[in-house]
Amino acid sequence: MQQRLGLIVPSSNSVMEVDFYRHLPNSITLHVARMYLRDTTVAGEEEMLDSHFPIALRDLATVEPQAIVFGCTSAGALRGNAYDSELCRRISDTARCPAISTVASVRESLKKRGMHRVAVITPYIESLNERIQASLEADGLEVALIAGLGIDYNFAIAGVTPEEILSFTLKTIEGQKIDGIFLSCTNFHALDVRDRLEYLTGLPVVTSNQAALEQALSVLEQEEA
Repeated sequence: MQQRLGLIVPSSNSVMEVDFYRHLPNSITLHVARMYLRDTTVAGEEEMLDSHFPIALRDLATVEPQAIVFGCTSAGALRGNAYDSELCRRISDTARCPAISTVASVRESLKKRGMHRVAVITPYIESLNERIQASLEADGLEVALIAGLGIDYNFAIAGVTPEEILSFTLKTIEGQKIDGIFLSCTNFHALDVRDRLEYLTGLPVVTSNQAALEQALSVLEQEEA
């Protein structure tokens, strides 16, 4: 049976849907709605959530998906985990299907892989890093360090190459006592370096898109059963 997966992403995100296309089985089709976002800042993401998310959700619901992923890690963490849960409830109520939070999927993926003390690598500015750290720590995880590239123009995040992500991560975590790594942001080419980073460090690595995709596939499998 063919299943439809909905995905809501910031309009300037050019990575997440491509990652999903590459890894979804042929039995699942992807249907994407976009929320206007130019600046990866607190103000830019608040405008996205308040003004553009409701329209994207309304439009995406008309394709009657079996599940919907909210595809922005930092916006999910922006106002705390309780708000993120409420956001998912709004998605489920409007589209009448399960909703998957990227940031909640990340927390689950970190715990599933036995991580507690993690290093977090992001493309973000400090104000968004603080929200990511708070989201993880509110769920009992320990953030040993969080380091961002300081990019506040969302389209530019996708321009960071996998090699640059790998180099920045290896330099940042050198000498740190950690039991895992989280590469945050759905517009980051993190999935392209995940396997190499695990090989080079001997540590488990979670990325936003990998965690959201795993959770989406699990939900769709349950829906089909």
